[in-house]
Amino acid sequence: MPIKVVVHGAGGKMGQEVLKALCRDPETKAVGAVDIQAKRETMALPDGSGSIPYSASVDSILERCQPQVMVDFSVAEACLPAVKAATQHRVNVVIGTTGLTPKNVEDIKGWVLAQGVGGLVAPNFALGAVMMIHLAKIVSKFEDFKAAEILEMHHDEKLDAPSGTALATAQAMSAARGRPFQRNKPQKVSLDSTRGGEMGGISIHSLRLPGLLAHQEVVFGALGQSLSIRHDTISRECFIPGVMMAIREVAKRPGFVYGLDQLLGL
Repeated sequence: MPIKVVVHGAGGKMGQEVLKALCRDPETKAVGAVDIQAKRETMALPDGSGSIPYSASVDSILERCQPQVMVDFSVAEACLPAVKAATQHRVNVVIGTTGLTPKNVEDIKGWVLAQGVGGLVAPNFALGAVMMIHLAKIVSKFEDFKAAEILEMHHDEKLDAPSGTALATAQAMSAARGRPFQRNKPQKVSLDSTRGGEMGGISIHSLRLPGLLAHQEVVFGALGQSLSIRHDTISRECFIPGVMMAIREVAKRPGFVYGLDQLLGL
């Protein structure tokens, strides 16, 4: 039987991509949609095969549609109550919403474990981005690469800065190194924040411009050399294989997972 899925944030760009993927995959079935902007009682499926119940109320859709998994691509403020409601209905959750704080993630983990369901939170579902973080962790272990900076670039409608991927990258690099990186601190600063934000000695710079989608470059500095690891998102379709893998995994594996790398065995 196909896995029954509800999409929270279904009116957004990622929500629509997820619905398209659910329609294409014979192992999954979209059974409901939730979005704060919902004005109708049904939403037409992207493949033209019919329509599904649609509402601004998470509880009503969960009770009506009885899904096995809820996929959340909304905003942090809407994500938390939606995920809490889903876990209380004993529905497994896959969360790609950005802007979640460490406490938010801990709260989600607590709800998932308390209800004995499956839950996954991922800063990024693109395989290339996951590999970028994995490679950055490897390089961070080498003493010669004493300094590192992250440049993340996104479209101008992104609500948070820095990106969740940039923060996850810096956290992973710091943990792998076991000590802070060396960070240049100018003696004279002519314009505030020019050196960017800082985490574990890593400067993080955020660009927000029309024409961009999602891009990140990690730059390491060493004596007489530098090393760059870059990932570019060309289309939101790149997130879909990771999302679909997560749907299948949480449906059969109770417990909490943070990051797609855990499912990939990295």
